[in-house]
Amino acid sequence: MLKKIKSLYYIKNLFSYIDEKRKIKLIKYNKSFQKILDIGINNYIYFKGKYIIYELNGKGKEYDYEDKLIFEGEYLNGERNGKGKEYNFYGDKVEFEGEYLKGQKNGKGKEIYDNGDIRFEGEYLNDKKNGKSKEYSWLGNLIFEGEYINGKKSVGTIYDMKGRIKVKLNNVNGKGKEYNQQNKIIFEGEYLNGLRNGEGKEYDDKGKLIFEGEYLNGERTGKGKDYYKNGNLKFEGEYLNDKKWEGKGFDISNNIVYELKNGQGLIKEYYDDGKLRFEGEYLNGKRNGKGKQYDEYGYLMYEVEYLNGKILGKGKEYHKNGKLKYEGKYINGKRYGKGKEYYNDGKLRFEGEFIYGFHLKGKYYINGKLEYEGEYRYNKKWNGKGYDENGNIIYELINGNGKGKEYFENGELKFEGEYLNGKRNGKGKEYWDNGNLSYEGEYLNGKRNGKGILYFYDKSRFEDKFLNDERHGKGKIYDKNNKLEFEGEYLNNCKSGKGKEYYKYNKLKLKFEGEYSNDYKNGKGKEYHANGQLKFEGEYLNGKRSGKGKEYDINGKLIFEGEYFNGESILKY
Repeated sequence: MLKKIKSLYYIKNLFSYIDEKRKIKLIKYNKSFQKILDIGINNYIYFKGKYIIYELNGKGKEYDYEDKLIFEGEYLNGERNGKGKEYNFYGDKVEFEGEYLKGQKNGKGKEIYDNGDIRFEGEYLNDKKNGKSKEYSWLGNLIFEGEYINGKKSVGTIYDMKGRIKVKLNNVNGKGKEYNQQNKIIFEGEYLNGLRNGEGKEYDDKGKLIFEGEYLNGERTGKGKDYYKNGNLKFEGEYLNDKKWEGKGFDISNNIVYELKNGQGLIKEYYDDGKLRFEGEYLNGKRNGKGKQYDEYGYLMYEVEYLNGKILGKGKEYHKNGKLKYEGKYINGKRYGKGKEYYNDGKLRFEGEFIYGFHLKGKYYINGKLEYEGEYRYNKKWNGKGYDENGNIIYELINGNGKGKEYFENGELKFEGEYLNGKRNGKGKEYWDNGNLSYEGEYLNGKRNGKGILYFYDKSRFEDKFLNDERHGKGKIYDKNNKLEFEGEYLNNCKSGKGKEYYKYNKLKLKFEGEYSNDYKNGKGKEYHANGQLKFEGEYLNGKRSGKGKEYDINGKLIFEGEYFNGESILKY
């Protein structure tokens, strides 16, 4: 139909009508239609699927202006309804998979990390987490199991990275308490439907009071006092939706340093040791306008503009020596758009475009000379050319394939080798930040896989087989003087299975042979004197003699036979 419309006026009016109805921002029928619609097309999305009177019904897909997939699933009356999947910025990995109703997440769903592991699985209501759920760290550890109410954790247990209980949440009405992993109280007060409502107190992990005041729907709202760890008052006044709204702020010495009215004013925030943390403008209870942020040592980190509490617009970052680290634009606290990066000596490191904090396209410099120019993907060089110090092309990457190099922040070489799909694949070398070699060998899917040599900082080394970045299978360890120290089997980066240890100063003189588990001697084994005579034979547990055993002197004479525990003899036959 659109091909028959020749009038630009009618096309623009048709487009305007669709946009106002918010049913479909742009229907892409062909490239010629895009050219006719020369009205900021980069800001719109288009759909591929089944259309009925400009409203999508059935299965369909959404793409951005660069043909990157952002959603695929089921529709009803132009809105997402039924099962669907959302994709990341690059359109190649699923970020969310679940159920929709009237354009919002409703029902069961999963959030997914870039590596394919589950971040969250549970229930949604009106685009917010509601109901039973589980959350996992990027390493796969369970970090929360329980229930959500209106997007907030209500009932359940929060775990640390080692699986220990960190906080228990109870859906209480009335008075209640919350605890950390050391079973210390971190909050006590009043609840309604599992959320903090009424008066309450918050404590740090050492039991010191850090806030007391009023809550509404889980947020600080009403009168309240905020404290430094030394007990001195940090802020006193009124809060609104977890934001400071009306009141006075104090430094660590109890001097008034700012005053807020209706969430507005010039403020200063301090760390608990008294060092300045932030100074700048507040509006509506949040950072809005120009501001400076400092680290815990007092060094200026950011000099930027804020909007609704997030860095947005032009800004600068600094190294600890005061040299400029970055200058450019931000969106939601991340580098976005044109910008420049600098080394801590002031030399240019990168200039080009950023997206969500990652390099997107630009030039990379080493010691003031161009090293790479082209496109990036997740900060990895993707499509471009690499140069030597004389400006000659020495490698080229196409869709992340070919030979390439990576560098540390200080400009020292970090990696050089082969890539496939933007990941280390094939042969390569890694370096320590001091320039010394740290690994050379084979890679698969970005990890050490196959044969390789791992060099430690003290110049000792391990060589043989790796699996997913870990020592796995047979391997050998040599000291810095190239003397063999150990040879044996590994599992999950630890000595596991049979192995042998050698004396450092006697060439290939056996010191121990036996069984290992989790890097310790576990099971049966034998120890030898430096002259080769048997010293001990018996059982081990966690690296120490435990169980039955025999001990011999340097001449091979039996001196003890009996039981051992924790490395000590305990019973003689």
